[in-house]
Amino acid sequence: MDKLNIGIIGAGNISATYFELSPLFKRLNITSVADLNLPLARKAAEAWQVIAQTPEDMLADPSIDLIVNLTVPAAHYPVSKAALLAGKHVYSEKPFVLSLAEGQELAEIASAKGLRLGSAPDTFLGGSHQQARALIDAGAIGRVHSATAHVMSPGMEHWHPNPDFFFLPGGGPILDLGPYYITNFVSLLGPVARVTALTGMASTERVIGSEPRAGERIPVKTPTTIHALLQFASGAMVTMGASWDVHGHKHGNMEIYGSEGSLILPDPNFFGGSLELAKRGEKLAEVQMWDHPFAIPNQSQNGTPRANYRAAGLADMARAICEGGDFLCDQSRALHVIEVMTAILQAGESGSWVTLTTTCDRPAALDPEAARELLVQDQAVPHRGKPLAIHASE
Repeated sequence: MDKLNIGIIGAGNISATYFELSPLFKRLNITSVADLNLPLARKAAEAWQVIAQTPEDMLADPSIDLIVNLTVPAAHYPVSKAALLAGKHVYSEKPFVLSLAEGQELAEIASAKGLRLGSAPDTFLGGSHQQARALIDAGAIGRVHSATAHVMSPGMEHWHPNPDFFFLPGGGPILDLGPYYITNFVSLLGPVARVTALTGMASTERVIGSEPRAGERIPVKTPTTIHALLQFASGAMVTMGASWDVHGHKHGNMEIYGSEGSLILPDPNFFGGSLELAKRGEKLAEVQMWDHPFAIPNQSQNGTPRANYRAAGLADMARAICEGGDFLCDQSRALHVIEVMTAILQAGESGSWVTLTTTCDRPAALDPEAARELLVQDQAVPHRGKPLAIHASE
């Protein structure tokens, strides 16, 4: 097998990114799209010249090898389970599932059926983050002892047409944006051992600012401000702030501190961006970017060039299915990240430390040569029409 036939379930915002970027990669052949809202699936199918199906018809289709689950978070578990039971490999958007028990059940089904199970995010495979990994591995900042991360904004309701799910259980900044940060930390530092947190919310309702529901009030039923402490198995200590109640700040996205220096990373929601390094006794200075294909800007967000190679993790999974071996966005790391995030929320409720029950291997590095092996050609994706808007969520 040299290529997988892929069906997408979920025709929302994020599906356009997979349709747009999948032609960059080997072994990916998206043939159909499904949604409970069949007219939405038909609209996407017409735009991308694929087949529109109901979810049931897609799962029964013997030509489909792998399902990409792009539904809303609350549907990730039942849709992925149904796909596995139908004999399909599954790659899910983040968050993988909403509980450790759900993820463990999916892993058991996949193992029993000899299927592969993977999950986004794959942004940790970006050129900038992999260069940070290479610097850490080379000892550029010595032994990593601590780090900070902040992802804070006013929220999603000002741009998303249907933002309700962001503010319900299963949403919130930890489960929505935390996967990018925690997955990147696991890639850089290894697994987490225990966590604690304080959690809260600034308001019990939000006002939608985008059409067609502008002015409508929606309830907030999950924490929207989280201050967490993560202790890694390596001993490294991380402070993480995640909030949708902040209207302006000057915190960096990710900073890693070692015995011999500091490393400043760009937003792990994206594949590229600049790195800064300060060695002992020296000032911070920008690191010259290495020649990594997943650092090349290929899209625009509000006029800012961005490197966006979502589907890289899916392509690596397809390589493993076709050729054998491990892949970097596998379920063991996704499951560990889910436990970290749900443990943070649990700690916020209990006010105590929560010791993790799962662990995972630190994923292998993806150097420039290995990244090029995933690509059909080593160049930025050509635009079809106007540049895509890059959003953090479905």
